[in-house]
Amino acid sequence: MIDTTNRHASQRQIVAATKSRPRVSSIGAKAFLLEAPGEFDLAAQRRIWALSRSVKGWADVAEDIPGMTNLLVIFKETAEDPDAVVARLLQAWENAQSIDLKGKIIEIPVHYGGEHATDLPALCDLSGLSDREVVRIHHQAIYRVFAVGSAPGFGYLHGLDPRIYMPRKTVPSLKMAKGCVTIGGMQTGVAMLTGPNGWNSIGFATLEMFDPNSPTPAMMAPGDTVHFLPARIEL
Repeated sequence: MIDTTNRHASQRQIVAATKSRPRVSSIGAKAFLLEAPGEFDLAAQRRIWALSRSVKGWADVAEDIPGMTNLLVIFKETAEDPDAVVARLLQAWENAQSIDLKGKIIEIPVHYGGEHATDLPALCDLSGLSDREVVRIHHQAIYRVFAVGSAPGFGYLHGLDPRIYMPRKTVPSLKMAKGCVTIGGMQTGVAMLTGPNGWNSIGFATLEMFDPNSPTPAMMAPGDTVHFLPARIEL
């Protein structure tokens, strides 16, 4: 599955970003990544959703993948004139009208603290807040699903309070449990797989959010609203 944060080592910048113009980069021979200018916010994501809807109608597009305020567009064939493709994407961005995806409300019960909150003390040290304050700030926020990817069903959530931002680890945890409620930079989420993970765990959720046998395997979808409910607090 493609990481919808769209960070690629083979990325080559074609058009640099300005305050009002997106950055466009080539990813291999057939794909182009457009990154929205300005703030990392819902307004930028709504325009990315609109751009995604627009390019879906292009006959030469094989797939488009919305990420966090960016869009990866994969074409069926290698572009003979990459500059023309870039110009087309930039024009589509200029024409894109902001849309809001009307998703469902998802409530996720969380056991805050306890054995899975391995990074909560470090977050308290970084923020200067008590563990109870961190938990309160986290569960009182309202989150929107910007994109889904990187692991089956994983939702990239926007809405984390800046007071509890925490950088991703330089050395990942080797075996973080599936279900850990985590913070990575300005985002929060729930680990979908047990294994290496560079995000910071502050709790645990037992809700199953990916069912491969379901007609819609992933519980989360772009546009959904997420609430974390403190089912248990063990500090």
